[in-house]
Amino acid sequence: MREYLLTLCITAAVTYLLTGPVRKFAIVAGAMPEIRARDVHREPTPRLGGIAMFFGLCAGLLVADHLTNLNEVFAKSNEPRALLSGAALIWLIGVLDDKFEIDALIKLGGQMIAAGVMVMQGLTILWLPVPGVGNVALTQWQGTLLTVALVVITINAVNFVDGLDGLASGMVCIAAAAFFLYAYRIWYSYGIEAAAPATLFSAILMGMCLGFLPHNMHPARIFMGDSGSMLIGLVLAAGAISITGQVDPDALALFTGSEKAAVHQTVPVYIPLLLPLTIIAVPAADLVLAIVRRTWRGQSPFAADRGHLHHRLLEIGHSHSRAVLIMYFWSALIGFGALAYSVNSASMWIVLGVVFLSAIGLVLLLLPRFRPRVPAWAQNVVPPRYRRRRRAADDPAPSAETARATAQEPPAAEERTPVTAGTTGVNGATALGTRSRVGKATR
Repeated sequence: MREYLLTLCITAAVTYLLTGPVRKFAIVAGAMPEIRARDVHREPTPRLGGIAMFFGLCAGLLVADHLTNLNEVFAKSNEPRALLSGAALIWLIGVLDDKFEIDALIKLGGQMIAAGVMVMQGLTILWLPVPGVGNVALTQWQGTLLTVALVVITINAVNFVDGLDGLASGMVCIAAAAFFLYAYRIWYSYGIEAAAPATLFSAILMGMCLGFLPHNMHPARIFMGDSGSMLIGLVLAAGAISITGQVDPDALALFTGSEKAAVHQTVPVYIPLLLPLTIIAVPAADLVLAIVRRTWRGQSPFAADRGHLHHRLLEIGHSHSRAVLIMYFWSALIGFGALAYSVNSASMWIVLGVVFLSAIGLVLLLLPRFRPRVPAWAQNVVPPRYRRRRRAADDPAPSAETARATAQEPPAAEERTPVTAGTTGVNGATALGTRSRVGKATR
């Protein structure tokens, strides 16, 4: 555990220290796109934050390779090298997109190629645990197609949710924390070495997000861009592929009595990880809803809009910070709820706890809709939005001089531009959609 924590801290420190220089480089390089129609931030903000995150990933892998225990992961498995190869490719495509806005099909092809590179180096799904059946082996083509599909879905799910300051990095950090605890339990409790790469990937992913978050919290000084969102999506998918399709339930059968019992024990996390990952259920749901919404309107599934979950939270009346915290809450509830259920699926207290927290989450979601009547004695205690409005009869009558001055002054006609709720930066509404360019004003 100490070596995992050291790797996490080194990754976070490198990412944090490099984000400032990367921000200056992005400004000099002109990686500050103009405000788009679907954006809600008011000033151009530099992107390319994924550069610092990628070097944090490299630093984490380099440190882990020189540690006593984690060095065995590199000696016994080729998965870390496969992850680095795929991450380098997807990161390069993201950097080019942040700067030059490449075509949607090119980005999709790059995502598939990055997944194929990882498959060629051994990071692929070899089998699936199926309840009631046991371990089902996959052919080479089946494993390749399923791996590529999982990588593409995860990348775009993370990219879709990257719409508010600190939202994507925070949600992925929470997901990685839950995933780390699950993978570490399988590796340490059962002694299954095949779970060690996934544990390492999760620790590094947490470091990448934690190091970038201080620069990305509202108001964000830099966005991660597609170079960052696609990168952390690929790392998250790599961990899921490693532990879902590489850890053999036969090894767990030594502790549970049979292969079917081992499959049943891991089902609470295994199966949701595939369709898609439980730990990113919120962005995955946002991805599915966006595709359905755009298709229903006759638009392209990759056409950007302002109908994402975080946009709806702002429309309801939530502030930026509260909308981000609510998304954090649901991500943690789903991720750690699945983790707790995988540890002890027979406990009714876990189910009741999840139901109770879900009810709290629903109340928080609908909080702006409620306007409770506050007693007069509590008017000065509650926030202004819950105070009663003063009636016109209670207001003091204006003096004669004030009324005369008001009558003589003509009303000033002032044009106001409606301001959308929230003042945050939207970064990468879709990994596959092209950005609409805003024409420069002509003089």
